[in-house]
Amino acid sequence: MGRRKHFNKMSHADFWILMMGCLAMCHAAPTVAPTVSPEEENLAEDYLSQFYSDVGLKNSSVRSITKSSFSEDLQSMQAFFGLEVTGVLNNETIEVMKAPRCGVSDISRYGHFHGKPRWRKSLITYRITQYTRDLTQSQVDATIAQAFQLYSDVIPLNFKQVRSGTADIMILFKGGYHGDYYPFDGVGGVLAHANSPGQREGGDTHFDDDETWTLTQRGVNLLLVAAHEFGHALGLDHSRDRRALMFPTYQYVNTNGYRLPDDDRRGVQALYGSRNPSPTTQPKPEPPEPEEPTEDPNPDPLPDPRTEQCSRELVFDAATSIRGDLYFFKNGHYWRKSSRIQQITLTKVNTKWSQIHYVDAAYEVPRKDAVYLFEGSQYWGIRAYAKTLIPGYPKSITNLGLPSSVRKVDAAVYVSTTGKTFIFVNNQYWSYDEVRNQMDSGYPRSISRDFPGIGSRVDAAFENFGYLYFSSGARQSEYYLPYKRVMRVLLNYGWLNCY
Repeated sequence: MGRRKHFNKMSHADFWILMMGCLAMCHAAPTVAPTVSPEEENLAEDYLSQFYSDVGLKNSSVRSITKSSFSEDLQSMQAFFGLEVTGVLNNETIEVMKAPRCGVSDISRYGHFHGKPRWRKSLITYRITQYTRDLTQSQVDATIAQAFQLYSDVIPLNFKQVRSGTADIMILFKGGYHGDYYPFDGVGGVLAHANSPGQREGGDTHFDDDETWTLTQRGVNLLLVAAHEFGHALGLDHSRDRRALMFPTYQYVNTNGYRLPDDDRRGVQALYGSRNPSPTTQPKPEPPEPEEPTEDPNPDPLPDPRTEQCSRELVFDAATSIRGDLYFFKNGHYWRKSSRIQQITLTKVNTKWSQIHYVDAAYEVPRKDAVYLFEGSQYWGIRAYAKTLIPGYPKSITNLGLPSSVRKVDAAVYVSTTGKTFIFVNNQYWSYDEVRNQMDSGYPRSISRDFPGIGSRVDAAFENFGYLYFSSGARQSEYYLPYKRVMRVLLNYGWLNCY
């Protein structure tokens, strides 16, 4: 099996590791600045053993590092990242070690793996055996195809997705242990890893599904990480050029019109040659529909929702009532539909609540005069009357009884007739008892089974005049809970005075 590399989250090349790698931190008792803690020393020792020590490459179970070898390895690491080469562990070096990155070792002097392994055929097949839940299957398929296209644009290789059997490159998304003796380490750290070209597992690429995979700047951008890892799968090692895709740490760059950087293009063409300038016979993949609007590098990263207010394709991030008014959240903003004022107003979330930037889910409990807003793994309590933050927040969503594996809530809605709050995550939901302040037993349960007709996922939910409204994409189901029936199907934009 070829060497494997992985990717962490820092600079735009650092998050990929296409051979088999892992993220660690190095410890060096002998040459340590006084401000470095013992925990950071241990981190550094592990990091150097993983990525810069010959011992680490030959036997990852061996962790001992001598004083002289530690200093030498530390100097190599500092030189690689363009730091001051002192051989002394300091805070600047520790910060680089903590950055998310690829899992492949950095000790190679060259842009290719030892022996220059490469594919000996012009058509490479790939198969995705397990998908992430963060994106739709079609989004993942299109993004993976786009990542391969970056290479087929410049070298005479074509890539074809297959749906069954064993492909040249097998791809999966899974957290923790996933069958290859190189378990992932949870959120942050190693983002992905891949094997170099070869028989059997050669080229196989794995993505840590504990990360939040996106098509934008938020979370971890799948296109950038996949393209880095596929560089490893084609035979590229890490680059010392900070502008290169194959630089070992992850950093987001704008992916609109993204092309392979010059350093990476020269490296892969040295293995495979250049593609004939005549038009390629392989059709370019359609760009994936983004899960969120494409971000702009300027201060306000997401488009102004006013451009979407009356679009029939409008998708809500969250929705809730607050003392008789309805709030619809989108891209860090909210529309307020008042029962007293005809005009729909639009406000940026963090101008109202400075600690909150995006709202993934929201619900109101009128008897507590409280509204709860969710962002990622945290939630805030808001006084509904004053619309001010309740002291003691934010809290972790695990405080509600959700398992630690849940990284964000899709939607939530309080049902006044039962005193329960339904919390939706992927294709399941939980029931939280607002009287007892604890999760009901027997959950999670299936959304499609318990709410027939609304589908298997909920993007936003709220209650209005005795009906529950469940949004999935641009469509919305008006649901009457006592009958367990969909009464009618609407479009989200209809709430925003667009008819």
